[in-house]
Amino acid sequence: MLFNRLIFAFLAVVLCTSLFFSCTSDVEMPQPPLKDKYSSSSLVALSSSSLKVSSSSSSSPAALSSSSLGFSSSSSSSPVVLSSSSLEFSSSSVDVSSSSSSESSSSVASSSSSVVSSSSAVSSSSLTSSSSSVVTDVESCDGFVDGTPREHYGKSKAQFCDSRDGKKYVYVTIGEQYWMAENLNYNASGSRCYGDNTGGDSQGNCAIYGRLYNWATAMNIPSSYNSSSYNPSPSIKYRGVCPEGWHLPSNAEWDKLMRYVDGTSGTESPYTSETAGKHLKAKESWSNCGYLGSGKTYLCEDTYGFSALAGGYGSSLGDGEVDLNGRWWSASEYDNRNAYRRLMGNTHERVTSLNYGKSYLFSVRCLQD
Repeated sequence: MLFNRLIFAFLAVVLCTSLFFSCTSDVEMPQPPLKDKYSSSSLVALSSSSLKVSSSSSSSPAALSSSSLGFSSSSSSSPVVLSSSSLEFSSSSVDVSSSSSSESSSSVASSSSSVVSSSSAVSSSSLTSSSSSVVTDVESCDGFVDGTPREHYGKSKAQFCDSRDGKKYVYVTIGEQYWMAENLNYNASGSRCYGDNTGGDSQGNCAIYGRLYNWATAMNIPSSYNSSSYNPSPSIKYRGVCPEGWHLPSNAEWDKLMRYVDGTSGTESPYTSETAGKHLKAKESWSNCGYLGSGKTYLCEDTYGFSALAGGYGSSLGDGEVDLNGRWWSASEYDNRNAYRRLMGNTHERVTSLNYGKSYLFSVRCLQD
């Protein structure tokens, strides 16, 4: 009888023990809450739009540690396990797999538009360093087609582009020569706009008349040659301040233009034409000169599209004669202090050639090489 009681007691203990463990195995043990080291203040802002899980990626988890996702250096090294092996930055389409996430703990911050690090920032359109920007050096004339026409003083004229600053100039063919049909407006040291000594164009004159240049600047030689002899060779084409492929015309080249438009011939140089002005001056912008029927006293017919304007002059004492006279430098020197220039005025139809002080500021027209 005693033995039976012991057997019954033993079975009761076993049964109770089994029931106890059965009940406790179904109870989930409470998990400790995430500490601040995993909060948004220590994570580097991974937004849902910038960090996407690719549904087509491998099902194997991408175990990215806190250092690879941009936790601060004091963060726990406990891994953060993502269910996808591909992390895709939505704006820049940069895929980061579990095997390629190796940015340091202080180097990556992901947002919806960019990945920012302490040393670099990658966005959808550019790569910029915090210490310096990577700027694409785009040629200002890229995409421009030489010869593209533009309406200019009532005529359709071909254009070319000055690769130095991207300005477009119209040009015309007169006889065997290709002339710029507007004054040069290249901002060279020593040049300026009419009526503005600050280097700007406060009166809008450069946009109309181009810039004014002393002779040395027009020739692109040291300013000391405004008061000393340079002795340019008549057989050399001096580019001077002109765009590539163009040059400052010599007396002989100006003479050739004068004789072509007035229909004369000869060898006198420098040549003064009594009638070339009416063929070369623009029909507008001259105070006492206009096209036939305009009611003006003198004719400005602009026969060949040269469209000369009265850009005036500049000097150390001030500027003058805009809308009255236009003067253009040549590459020909007279003496140590003077060089030749061409003059067109509003009270006559001539084009005169006289020498003038090199320090004066006149307009520049370039001739194609």
